Parts: sequence; structure tokens; C-alpha cells
Amino acid sequence: VADDLYRQLTAAGVETLYDDRDERGGVKLGGMDLMGLPWQLIVGPRGVAAGIVELKDRRTGEKFDLPIDAVVARLSA
Repeated sequence: VADDLYRQLTAAGVETLYDDRDERGGVKLGGMDLMGLPWQLIVGPRGVAAGIVELKDRRTGEKFDLPIDAVVARLSA
């Protein structure tokens, strides 16, 4: 799912950094915070099983659960 979303976002012209390192989630999220990226898209096994991913607006700290098929439209708007 993460690979597919990366391809779709890139094709839609959304600059995307895909962290596929073999690290714990906290390590990855900490690195993204240090880089100052405006959005974080969290793709995890439980969310994928439910058909959702988590989108976090780093400026406000607000988190949204989005259906997987709505991610590209939300981030390319």
C-alpha cells in the first residue's frame, strides 16, 4: 500500500519522501519531525487492514484517518 501511494503521489506531482527503512515507527517519525515536513502519512498494518491511513498536519498536530483511496486527492488539493 505504501509503495502504491508513493507512486500515485509522485505521479500527481506531490513531492514525497518515502521512509522505507527497517526501523521502528518512532525512529522514522522523529526523523520526519527533524526535517520539518508539513505532512506525515502513516501507513500501518492495522490501518491498512481497516482500509485507512493516518495523515498528520505537523503545523497543528491534527491527525486525520483517511480512506486509502482518498489520500492522493487530499494531498494534491
